[in-house]
Amino acid sequence: MRANDAIAGLVLIVLSAVMIALTASFPEFPGQKYGPSLFPRILGAGLIVCGAVLMWNGLASRRAGAPWVEIAPWARQPRSLTSFLLVIALLLLYIFVAETVGFIPMALLFLGTLFLWLGVRPWIAAVTAFAGTLLIYWFFASLLRVPLPRGWLNSIL
Repeated sequence: MRANDAIAGLVLIVLSAVMIALTASFPEFPGQKYGPSLFPRILGAGLIVCGAVLMWNGLASRRAGAPWVEIAPWARQPRSLTSFLLVIALLLLYIFVAETVGFIPMALLFLGTLFLWLGVRPWIAAVTAFAGTLLIYWFFASLLRVPLPRGWLNSIL
């Protein structure tokens, strides 16, 4: 399904306005002219401009006869639709079981399943899923210090 750019632009403007409004509760730093709310407000203002451009283009295409919503050609193909639904299902599975199972096993399952579904040879899929999982874990857990769920590997990590 594809929505007209006017709809996407409106959603972007509303979400950006909410983000800017939420920065009002951010604390101020004494003695500084700006605080932690500056960057989100600048980003929100830029996204509002982008949303306005999207709305302008969407309304122009609507005047030219484009529909508000249409089904994309890929959504009519069973394999493409199944691929899309597989990604959504794997994301939901990760959200619901990652705390118990852990990031590393779930990432291996996620990447391995997608690689195999998309036709990658099994040994390449296994090596790439393993290397990708380790690289992602290292980047987020070590460099960015994001606390990824350890799950079953809690005693090892």
